[in-house]
Amino acid sequence: MHSPFPGMDPYLEGYLWADVHQSLAGQIKRQLTPLLRPRYVARLAVYFVNDNAPPNEIGIMYPDVEVVWPPPGKKLAESNAGPSLALTPPTLNLPVAIPLEVQLTSVHVIDVAKNELVTSIEILSPANKREPGLSAYRQKRSELIRAGVHLLEIDLIRRGSREWVCEGPPEAAYLVVLTRSRHVQADAWALSLQTSLPVLPVPLRAPDPDVLLDLSASLAVIYDDSDYHRTLDYRLPPPEPKLTAAESQWIDSLLRAANLR
Repeated sequence: MHSPFPGMDPYLEGYLWADVHQSLAGQIKRQLTPLLRPRYVARLAVYFVNDNAPPNEIGIMYPDVEVVWPPPGKKLAESNAGPSLALTPPTLNLPVAIPLEVQLTSVHVIDVAKNELVTSIEILSPANKREPGLSAYRQKRSELIRAGVHLLEIDLIRRGSREWVCEGPPEAAYLVVLTRSRHVQADAWALSLQTSLPVLPVPLRAPDPDVLLDLSASLAVIYDDSDYHRTLDYRLPPPEPKLTAAESQWIDSLLRAANLR
């Protein structure tokens, strides 16, 4: 079964995202490999980031992490100060971020002759879009740009903070940004839920022309190969953040037409 969505499927932003992230990186590598021959190769680059996941996201993004909740009505630990003192109950319950180490994958385009990084394709995850991972990603991004590496950033996650400020287009559900080496302006693709994923240029070294990455085709392949539809419940709302009324209505109509609601 194919995804019912014309572009990014927002239901993939939940507990399946770790699998989507890794699978998409691998499929992008496979799609680019024959286009890069003979001067370049595509390689997967695995790295780790620290993520302080809020408790409400543990079951969404990291379902294999155990979170222990106090049983309802449990009394506070009794004081050993004696019967003359009564324990003052807390006035607030504050959320505690759970520190985790998250594995992420980039796709690197390498110049075979010089064994040098030419283009980095970064698929953003929630860990890149909140602290402490946000600051670490900003540093990585700056280092790549200073090193003269082309940078293609693919953000298919609606939650979190974005590095870029777009003055022209309205707030977009998804965003792709291409920063070419030594350029002072970046190309951006602002995408709504209704928008098909774009065909993107992947820059190489001059005088070699760009090769084209069909992002929509890559997502379609991993959706079908991974049978994501078998573990997604399209009768429920998609993961956070909350949709607008117009987006909710559009998704409901789309899924009803596909007999998924």
